[in-house]
Amino acid sequence: MEKRIYDEYVSILRNELVPALGCTEPIAIAYACAKARQILGQMPERLELWCSGNIIKNVKGVVVPNSGGLHGIEVAGILGIVGGNPDKELEVLESVTAEDIEKTKILLKQDFCTCHLIENVDNLFIAAKVFAGTENAEVEIANRHTNITRLVKNGQELDVGALVEYAEHQGTKLDKSLLNVKDILEFADCVAIEDVKDVLDNQIQMNTAISQEGLKNSYGAEVGRTLLKYYGNDIKVRARAAAAAGSDARMGGCSMPVVINSGSGNQGMTVSLPVIEYAKELDLPQEKLYRALVVSNLISIHQKKYIGSLSAYCGAVSAACGSGAAITYLYGGGLEDVSNTIVNTIANVGGIVCDGAKSSCAAKIASAVDAAIMACCMTENSKTFRSGEGLVKNDVEGTIESIGRVGREGMKSTDVEILNIMIEK
Repeated sequence: MEKRIYDEYVSILRNELVPALGCTEPIAIAYACAKARQILGQMPERLELWCSGNIIKNVKGVVVPNSGGLHGIEVAGILGIVGGNPDKELEVLESVTAEDIEKTKILLKQDFCTCHLIENVDNLFIAAKVFAGTENAEVEIANRHTNITRLVKNGQELDVGALVEYAEHQGTKLDKSLLNVKDILEFADCVAIEDVKDVLDNQIQMNTAISQEGLKNSYGAEVGRTLLKYYGNDIKVRARAAAAAGSDARMGGCSMPVVINSGSGNQGMTVSLPVIEYAKELDLPQEKLYRALVVSNLISIHQKKYIGSLSAYCGAVSAACGSGAAITYLYGGGLEDVSNTIVNTIANVGGIVCDGAKSSCAAKIASAVDAAIMACCMTENSKTFRSGEGLVKNDVEGTIESIGRVGREGMKSTDVEILNIMIEK
C-alpha cells in the first residue's frame, strides 16, 4: 500500500493505544489539577473546576482509581492536587498513598473544591483553577485527555509551545480522514509486525490482566462474572464476559492500567478482549492475533472520527463493531465479509446512549459485543441488512458515516437531556 497511508496508520495506532490508569475522564481532571499545582508551586487553598457537560457526565458516578473507593469530580480534582504526579499524565494517580486519600477526605469536608458546568466549549473541556493567597494558576485541557491548551500563572499566559508540539505528536494532527475499511484490511495484511508489536503487546497484556482481575474478584455489578455463571462457558459468552469483566474492574476503581482506544479504557478493552478470546479458541498463531487487533483498533477509530471523543453515543458500540470485524477477519473473512459484519452491528445497536461512566458500562459492553458476534454469524450465513433499511447506505463507508452523523449531530439534544437529568436540572 502507499507509504503515506501505511505510515499514518502506524502513527494512529502508536498514538491512540496508550496506557491509562482508571477511567480517563476523572484521570484528565486529576492531571489538570496536578499540573495546576505544579505551576502554582505550592499547595493551593482552594480549587475551582470548570467542566463541559460530557466531562461531568462521565465523572459523576465513577470510582476514581487509587482513591479507596471514592467517586466523583471533586475527588478526582483534589486527589490530583494532593497526590498526583503530572509527569505521569494518564497514570497521574499511580503513586497516590493512603495518606493522600485521607487528606482528600478532609478537604472534601472543607469545601476545598467547587465544580461548575461551562457551556459552549468542546465536549471534552476542563479548566482547573487553583488559588493560594495572592497567587493563582490555571490549566485548560481540550479535545484530548492530556491536551493542555492553556497555562496561566498570576494572570500571565505561559508558553505552551512545547505542550502543543507534544499534543501534535500524540495525535491531534494525525490524518484520520485516510481511514477506510478497504485500506485498513490491506494494512492489516501487510503491516510489518515489528512496527506495532510493542503497543499491541501492551494492549494484550494489560487488558487481559484487568479482565482476569474482574473475573476473580467482586467489582461493580459483576456483569462478567454473572455471564459466566448463568450463560455457560461457550466462546460467545467468554468473549462478552472478558470485556465486561475488565469494565467491571475499571469502573469499580481497580488501579490496574489498561491500553485505551479513542481516549477510552472501556473502548480499549472492548476492542481487544473479545478478539483475544476468539484467537485462543481458534488456536491461531500470535501473528494472526496481532493483525486482527490492527483491524479491530483501526475500525473503531475510523467510526469515532465521525462521532467524536465524547457524545451521547455509547463508544462500546463502535469498539464492539471493531471486535466483530476482527473476529470475522480471524475466520478468514475478506473485505465484503468484514464490511457486512460492520453494517450488521451498527445497524442493530448503533445509538445506545452514554449516560456517563459507571458500573452499567460493563452491561452495555456485553450487549454490544453480543450484537457484534451475532453480526459475524449473520455474515457467515450470507445475510446482511440492505441499503435503504434505516440508516444503512449503499456501502459500508456510507453506513459508518450515517451512523456517525447520528452520534455527532442527531444526539446532541439527547446529550443535553441526559446531563440535565443527571444533575437534576
